[in-house]
Amino acid sequence: MTRIEDVARLAGVSTATVSRALRGLPTVSEATRTRVLLAAEQLDYSASPSASRLAGGKTGTVAVIVPRITPWFVGAVVEAAEEVLHRAGYELLLYNIGGREHARQRLLHRANLPKRVDAVMLVATPMGPDDLATIASLALPGVTVGSGTVVPGWPSVRIDDQAAGRTATEHLLGLGHRRIACVWGDPADEYAHPAHLERRRGYQEALNALGVVPEPRLSVANRPDAEGGRRATEELLSRGDPPTAIFASCDEMAMGAVNALRTAGVRVPQEISVVGIDNHDLAGAFGLSTVAQPAAEQGQLAAGTLLGPLAGRSRTDGEPTPVILPTWLVARDSTGPPRED
Repeated sequence: MTRIEDVARLAGVSTATVSRALRGLPTVSEATRTRVLLAAEQLDYSASPSASRLAGGKTGTVAVIVPRITPWFVGAVVEAAEEVLHRAGYELLLYNIGGREHARQRLLHRANLPKRVDAVMLVATPMGPDDLATIASLALPGVTVGSGTVVPGWPSVRIDDQAAGRTATEHLLGLGHRRIACVWGDPADEYAHPAHLERRRGYQEALNALGVVPEPRLSVANRPDAEGGRRATEELLSRGDPPTAIFASCDEMAMGAVNALRTAGVRVPQEISVVGIDNHDLAGAFGLSTVAQPAAEQGQLAAGTLLGPLAGRSRTDGEPTPVILPTWLVARDSTGPPRED
């Protein structure tokens, strides 16, 4: 395989001059450019996009920061974003920082990100004020995906999580339920994203709109995954006088809730209905009613917003307007009217 060094040797110039000549930069004389082009043609050499970017001080890499790699939403967003970036010639560098403070500190304060990547995508990752200030100071193009984390000057792609929680609860209210429990991602948990808090607010808003006072004993927070949903539901059942329905702040918690109910001999939905949010890939297999969100589309749009800045096109002045995608109810077998005693 012909290398840039071979072209430089044949043309009698440095590799840096070869790179500048092939990229059409004006700092190369026409005579030298012609000599380089003839050498490249003779050797059948063409510069790779990544090599050209490196010569121009670019890495051709986008950092994608996630709290964990296992949640369904994170995986769907990252996979879709990677497809868009790969087609544009960029590589994806994944940073999994959730639950590991040393990883967060190394990434944000000691990893010198501007020398490693050309842009940053922050996916559903909680960030404190100090971390956000550090990210903003990097002077890199960036985008956030998911509610709750706002970086000044960065565009964002998300859904209206509060509206999604309201829609899910309104579905249960429309079926006749009034004693509706909420199992949700504990905001004190290192993996929990602010979206869970927003969805719980939507739940409370829907109840209040009908004059239903949310019962504190019917709200249980736990880890935002299937295991957390199972534990939260077990705790809910242990308190006695169970609800007729459960709203879970994500489908993974909802699946854990369904598992806990069935293990306890509680029929779903005949005795307790369950609804979640996301439309997880396994939601259909569980027969889970849910409020669907377009996770892959969020990843595609987020990656797309980076391509302009990566190509050197500046954004307009002022704070970008968030891109908020719609959600919709998908009713399945896990919800039904409350049992008549």
